[in-house]
Amino acid sequence: MAVEITRLGAGSKYPTAALRKIAETLLRALRQSRAELSIALVGDREMRPLNSKYRKKRKTTDVLSFFVKDQPISGTKILGDVVISVEQARRQAKERGKTLKSEMTTLLIHGILHLLGYDHEKSPRQAKIMFAYERKLYALLCDRGLLKV
Repeated sequence: MAVEITRLGAGSKYPTAALRKIAETLLRALRQSRAELSIALVGDREMRPLNSKYRKKRKTTDVLSFFVKDQPISGTKILGDVVISVEQARRQAKERGKTLKSEMTTLLIHGILHLLGYDHEKSPRQAKIMFAYERKLYALLCDRGLLKV
C-alpha cells in the first residue's frame, strides 16, 4: 500500500505522519491494502479553481476526490486523489468544536469513500449509507487509538 501526500500553499505546513497512518489504517479496513492513494493538502487558493472547474462552484470546498478510471492492467490498483483544503478544514473544525486533526480525518474518510463509489449526492438513501459508514470508520480509528473523540 502506498499513500503519497503532497502539500501546497496553506496546506504546506500541516504535519503528515499521523494523517498517513490514518490513511493506511483506513485502506486496510476498507480491504484496499494493495491500493495507492494520493492526498493533496492545499489552501483555499488552490482549492477554489479545482472546485470551479470540476463542480462548477466558484467557491472553495473542504474536500474533492478524483477517481482514476484507467487502471493499469496488472499491478497495484490506483484509488485516486483526495484533495483537502486545510484552511476550510480549520474553519469547519472551529465551527463544529472539533480539533483540526479530527476534521481532517473526517474529510479524508469522506474523500476515500467517494473514491470507492459512495455518493451522498445521488439520493437520501445513498447519503444515509455513506454517512453511516463514515461514522463506523471514524469509530474504528478511535478504537485503535489514532483519534480521540
